Amino acid sequence: MNVIAIDGPAGAGKSTIARALAARLGLDYLDTGAMYRAVTYAGLRRGLDVHDQAAIADLARRLTLEVGEHGVLVDGADATAAIRTPEITAAVAAIASNSAVRNELRDRQRTWAHVHGGGVIEGRDIGTVVFPEARLKLYLTASPRVRAERRVAEAGGDVDEIERAIAVRDHGDANRVDGGLREADGARVVDTTGLSIDEVLDVIEQLLREGQ
Repeated sequence: MNVIAIDGPAGAGKSTIARALAARLGLDYLDTGAMYRAVTYAGLRRGLDVHDQAAIADLARRLTLEVGEHGVLVDGADATAAIRTPEITAAVAAIASNSAVRNELRDRQRTWAHVHGGGVIEGRDIGTVVFPEARLKLYLTASPRVRAERRVAEAGGDVDEIERAIAVRDHGDANRVDGGLREADGARVVDTTGLSIDEVLDVIEQLLREGQ
């Protein structure tokens, strides 16, 4: 299966690069982070405690969820914008640390790849857990300062405060028991600091050629 797995910390440019790479290569694209956000959105909408692991896991198993180029549909309703609110961002870590939820969403991610014949798939544990045999495993990174500056450019805020928040997020992601953020065995590290989108894509295409 033609899977390109992209992992990396928050703000490293995974979504932007993955979407652009999929377009350049003519592949489908899946943002697995949006799936965790969608479960978080659905849980909060139902008034569930995001720390109630059993209730959230049951919700994840029953949820009708579609993530694709059209956006994000949760039980048939468009939640594309709603899953990106600060409320969801603040609560999603609790969902992402729920092993039963991760198992459910990993199964859905593998099913998606099977249906689509592969694709560019990005997240935190794609190369390490979900698709360890991917055609190419990438770990995108950038300095915390650059990642903070990118977030400010997108949504505003104080760069120092956001840089501190990114450091906290990195620590939490790296120390998660299930699906902790790390470089997959055989992954190629691409530091996007100082590189344009096209330059990063050129680097990745060269890595693909080298792997043929």
